[in-house]
Amino acid sequence: MGKTGRGVCEYLDVDFNEIDLLMGTFTKSFGAAGGYIAANQKIVNLLRKRSELVNRGEQMPPVVATQILECLKRMQTEEGVQEIQTLAKNSRYFRKALHRMGFIVIGEKDSPVVPLMLYNPGKIAEFSRMCLKENIAVVVVGYPATPVISSRVRFCLSVAHKKEDLDKALDVIDKIGDMLNLKMAKKQVC
Repeated sequence: MGKTGRGVCEYLDVDFNEIDLLMGTFTKSFGAAGGYIAANQKIVNLLRKRSELVNRGEQMPPVVATQILECLKRMQTEEGVQEIQTLAKNSRYFRKALHRMGFIVIGEKDSPVVPLMLYNPGKIAEFSRMCLKENIAVVVVGYPATPVISSRVRFCLSVAHKKEDLDKALDVIDKIGDMLNLKMAKKQVC
């Protein structure tokens, strides 16, 4: 998210100094594990004192920290900035195509994590199986991570995905959406 990949603050043009606490994950954007919390020293000390995860959790392995640092370095190069802009463009393309097909898609338009609402928890496993059968890996999310009737599938786009990959996935998703009756967006009359 953001013009140079610095996240939601950059994306929404909010000064980092205006934020009391920043929190994020390294799993999606960095292909790693773990996350971060950034705040003033008082808040950090309070979290260290009261958080079970800090007190009992595992430390980040050096190889994971190295992965994250290398990603950050690449993002600061001209090629990295171009990749970030390409990813945002592909995210908008993918999201608009899903919406045009009649799916309900939520989230920010430039986000490479594209949640498509399934609503019916009984369709989660079947959607996932049908996608996997067509060599498309998806992340399905249901209760208790979401309310029972807010089941969804998350597509996690990568800069490695080419337009042909997205089009193939969209074709498969379109067919599965018809088979499972998942296209619930209201059609706009022109």
